[in-house]
Amino acid sequence: MLESFQNIFKIPELKRRIIFTFALLAVYRVGTHIPTPGIDGVALAEFFKQAQGTLLGFFDMFSGGALLRMTVFALGIMPYISASIIIQLLTVVIPYLERLSKEGEAGRRKITRYTRYGTVGLAAFQSFGISIGLGQMTSPGGAPVVPNPGWGFRIMTVISLTAGTAFIMWIGEQITERGIGNGISLIIFAGIVARMPVATGRSFSLMKTGEISAFVMIFIVILMIAVVAFIIFMERGQRKVPVQYAKRVVGRKMYGGQSTHLPLKVNTAGVIPPIFASSILMFPATIAGFIKNPVMNALAQTFAPGKALYTALYVSLIVFFCYFYTAIQFNPVDVADNLKKYGGYIPGIRPGRKTAEYIDRVLSRITFGGAIYLSLVCVLPSILYRLFNVPFYFGGTGLLIVVGVALDTVTQIETHLVTRHYDGFLKKGKVRGRR
Repeated sequence: MLESFQNIFKIPELKRRIIFTFALLAVYRVGTHIPTPGIDGVALAEFFKQAQGTLLGFFDMFSGGALLRMTVFALGIMPYISASIIIQLLTVVIPYLERLSKEGEAGRRKITRYTRYGTVGLAAFQSFGISIGLGQMTSPGGAPVVPNPGWGFRIMTVISLTAGTAFIMWIGEQITERGIGNGISLIIFAGIVARMPVATGRSFSLMKTGEISAFVMIFIVILMIAVVAFIIFMERGQRKVPVQYAKRVVGRKMYGGQSTHLPLKVNTAGVIPPIFASSILMFPATIAGFIKNPVMNALAQTFAPGKALYTALYVSLIVFFCYFYTAIQFNPVDVADNLKKYGGYIPGIRPGRKTAEYIDRVLSRITFGGAIYLSLVCVLPSILYRLFNVPFYFGGTGLLIVVGVALDTVTQIETHLVTRHYDGFLKKGKVRGRR
């Protein structure tokens, strides 16, 4: 494997792509420390100490810590992700967008343009709401977070945060086009991984003070390695449905007749179900942080992470969104029609409606396994905290993103190596990403 890493730098194009990617990620990390004008940083830090377990703390993970510091990159890439999800949902509902999605590269460019417009619109709307909320915030000591609230501060905040999101979107697209890997995913990856040194240092500090024994820490490290291996196994997991193509005679030549398979992923929905489920369940705690009301506080305590009701609802919502998003992403009827159009069929299954029903039945069964897998990974942090008092957040959406992005990026690097007649990272076989 060490030789394979050395081979990376023997390919000029791959070397340029990797350096370009690291350079833009460094620019992104610098931007997460540039504060938004007009905010008292000390008062803001005191106010946001209560943000853990709320939507603010959850979305701060995607911004790499920029949200709770309220920097120019505070909104992060979430407006782009939200706009992409909205466009995908509208593609199923609006016939015009559905036609665009089937028009090839030209249609995809138009959809990308609409996604950019939606990103800017969402960022402007969210930043305006944030500017109003910041103007009303005070620290526990009574100091205002914004010393001079007003329309001047609001306009400046909207311009700063919207421009920051647009710049991050541009960085992500540049990495995708001229770097290595998916730029948007790598930006989220960088934000999550940037917190690892702090968590590691905190863990060693607790070991030195005796709050966590060395035996427990060794067990946790072994468990972390096992969980990562389990995620890799499940993300690569797929059901291969055999497909046979009928022979066709064109002139004096015979074409077709080959056997292949239709890969159905165990986790077709990716990390979208945990994101949706967490957003819904953290909403009461977020509102309670801004509205001091006994009813809201009681509701927030009921839906606090780690509570039995929260865990039960969390798992139920993950299962629901797994099936919901899979139904949007994968249409068995279209797949069956395409197979029939090109002379393909599943052995033992009639082409057309019966094939669609068979694919839907298989997909429903493996999606249930994928939903259980996502649920186990997402409730793991609560279990570790309750049993071992682990001082860092291991598991959940962040871990799924990190492992998935790492798999995809390594797969792209290996593709560059193999196409130029170098060995990949594995001497036997290939690293397979999520797609």
